[in-house]
Amino acid sequence: MFALSSGMPPAAIAVVRVSGPAAGAALKALAGRVPEPRHASLALLADAEGVPLDKALVLWFPGPATATGEDLAELHLHGGRAVVAAVEAALAATPGLRPAAPGEFTRRAFDNGRIDLAEAEGLADLLAAETESQRVQALGHAGGHVSRAVAAWQDRLLGLMAGAEAELNFADEDDVEVGDAVARRLIGGMAALADELGEWLARPAAEVIAEGLSVVIAGPPNAGKSTLINALAQRELAIVSPVAGTTRDVIETPLALDGIAMRFSDTAGIRGQGADDIEAIGIDRARAAVEAADILLWLGSPRAVPDHPRAILVAAQSDRWSGDAAAEAEAAHCDLILSAATGEGMDKLHRYIVDMARTLLPREGEAALRQRQRAALAEARRWLEIEAGSREAGDLILLAERLRLAATALDRITGRAGVEEMLDALFGRFCIGK
Repeated sequence: MFALSSGMPPAAIAVVRVSGPAAGAALKALAGRVPEPRHASLALLADAEGVPLDKALVLWFPGPATATGEDLAELHLHGGRAVVAAVEAALAATPGLRPAAPGEFTRRAFDNGRIDLAEAEGLADLLAAETESQRVQALGHAGGHVSRAVAAWQDRLLGLMAGAEAELNFADEDDVEVGDAVARRLIGGMAALADELGEWLARPAAEVIAEGLSVVIAGPPNAGKSTLINALAQRELAIVSPVAGTTRDVIETPLALDGIAMRFSDTAGIRGQGADDIEAIGIDRARAAVEAADILLWLGSPRAVPDHPRAILVAAQSDRWSGDAAAEAEAAHCDLILSAATGEGMDKLHRYIVDMARTLLPREGEAALRQRQRAALAEARRWLEIEAGSREAGDLILLAERLRLAATALDRITGRAGVEEMLDALFGRFCIGK
């Protein structure tokens, strides 16, 4: 197979990759020779009729120690559209070659054992990363952070399984631990591993980083919510009007603060009376958004703030107070005083949001798990949890089966069992040349 693996032309350089058993033959057909492995060589490329195509750098990587685990060739061309099209046409005419499908290079790397499933998912996230936090998290996954942890857990499970099998099959041997001591050791090891898996499950989910934290701006009508989201987005996202009930629905915009992806939402003013039927629907949606928010910016009275674990109380529209004693008294109970119109307090709000957001993200060096990985890890943990004094606690056959089922669940994280449909969906996210 072959594909353009660099950006779409025109560009300074275009990289076309060829992978598979016909890669060497294709390279020889176009360049007239196969260069020394892993050394760039200048060559005049020509088609089957001998018509020159381009003067390019060619590289040869014999398998299996390649990105895909099979023979691989790279053609570093001049990046014009006509050059790329001519070389691709020549490759398509070469016997045994065909254009690659989306994600097929990475799929072959997975099939040939060059990467596992967790690393492939990290690579997909790395290609889609738009913020610094997304890049760091994806790079850790692609680099095998999760895979190494899973490998260590699997090694511990294998040790426990070996102990159970030894007792079940070789109990009559003198050097084999027997009886209740084996069961106690297995249960202790299972409990310790279950606790460690629980610590990983307690970390924030990877989707929080990929999709962005939800930051909801809420409060009564005319509290300055729409003005604030416009100031944060630096554009006229929401209609600003002195008429109560102007905002009727949730208006959302993605933003990145200090490299952290977030989704800011402006909501309908929350009030108990005076709302028509349409505004009432907007108020219900506002309340639902508040409940689902990761961070709440409350622009109303501190006495009316909804019960939320991460609420920032904002005394907004400070430019309109003009000595209003009641407003100043309420502001004393808020986290910060702000005027989106004049910019007062905006930097402080920025710091508040970022500091609170960091408490919801993995600490430096920690890996967050995807929903699929979390589900597999949670299942493994359930199989490892044994109630003290239960019938299973004294039955080595049942303990061994639990260990086997836990190992099977962990296998799904790295792609060793039952993942075919999910693989098709994953690798379909990649671009053609990846």
